[in-house]
Amino acid sequence: MYKKFGISDKLIKLSEEVEQELKPIFEQINKTCEYNSLKVLKAFQDNNISEMHFNQTTGYGYGDIGRDTCEKVFAEVLGAEDALVRGQFISGTHALTVALFAFLRPGDTLLSITGKPYDTLDEVIGIVNNPSSLKSYGINFEKIELVNNDFDYEKIEERLKKDKVKLIEIQRSKGYSTRKSITLDKLEKVIGHIRKFDKDVIIMIDNCYCEFVNEKEPLEIGADVIVGSLIKNLGGGIAPNGAYIAGRRDLVNLAAERLTAPGEGKEVGPSLGITKSILQGLFMAPSVVASSLKTAVFASRMLEKLGYSVEPKYNEPRADIVQNIIFNDKDKLIKYCQGIQMGSPIDSSSIPEPWNMPGYTDQVIMAAGSFTQGSSIELSCDGPIRPPYIAFMQGGLTYEYGKLGVLKAIENMEEK
Repeated sequence: MYKKFGISDKLIKLSEEVEQELKPIFEQINKTCEYNSLKVLKAFQDNNISEMHFNQTTGYGYGDIGRDTCEKVFAEVLGAEDALVRGQFISGTHALTVALFAFLRPGDTLLSITGKPYDTLDEVIGIVNNPSSLKSYGINFEKIELVNNDFDYEKIEERLKKDKVKLIEIQRSKGYSTRKSITLDKLEKVIGHIRKFDKDVIIMIDNCYCEFVNEKEPLEIGADVIVGSLIKNLGGGIAPNGAYIAGRRDLVNLAAERLTAPGEGKEVGPSLGITKSILQGLFMAPSVVASSLKTAVFASRMLEKLGYSVEPKYNEPRADIVQNIIFNDKDKLIKYCQGIQMGSPIDSSSIPEPWNMPGYTDQVIMAAGSFTQGSSIELSCDGPIRPPYIAFMQGGLTYEYGKLGVLKAIENMEEK
């Protein structure tokens, strides 16, 4: 069957050797998957999920038992006091924007301690001018860069002693950067450090791409609020759209009133029939995340064997499902992404090209032959067209499909 997809005997042989080498790592991924699966099932049973919770509401969405119970399930799974889980969120960027506008007021300071946030937040914050940005409302933005892929504890302490910071934002996944993603160990250490100097500052975690990679989530180690997308890890490839904000009840309520309206908050917002998909996606998420991790580990080792620089390496601890492949070659980046598209179930005959994308400062190539538009828990690969020409690959609904996509991408890139 691999030959029918144009995969060479040489590449098939190399993949078999790599899979033998990866068996112990895959076994550890399976154990994490089992733990998180049990955690999800317990939350379903604790909240007595039944068929009535799949019923839809329309209009204002008053009295939506399914929506409200779904949010209780998410809160339990994530270790939160409360959660806002809505299809009205368009993306992870939208949920982050709602959270920032909900928590910050004119004159407040937003401090990122993982450097500049992801490109799509540039206009939200005001790094790139926009009349609707936080900056336009008089909200200040500051950043502290990482040092050797860890937090700059000295500068964080210095800044917190200077004057009041309202909110500290930590982006765990790397975005379009070359730094490492933030592990839970590093996160727990920096949260403890921050609390020595400020007990009240809101610690908000951009948790996109990171859910279910480990057995714990950031709220369980001291964060106040976390934000993520349902077309990434927690949607399990089944949720058609949406995102979540989870954490302290007072913060979730503020976010709800920003998403809907003051005085209405979580009480409104019709489910429009997607509660079943959201719950089913969460139920499948531990297994799908495990498949994505295996796909990333496989890609890392395969491309390292072929002489490319990768981050993380196959045997390094992982904080998210993202795999970086550093090509130092524009054409190879493009060819690899095009190969991922060729190995996809949807639009496999389409050829992605670099293009100007809303929210990005560089041209970006994006490969995603996915059932849900923009879903990055399904196998996808993208990257900005700028040196050192890095592919950011993530997802894989099953390892078998993910493996085929990686082999097809390599074959396309290495083709003479």
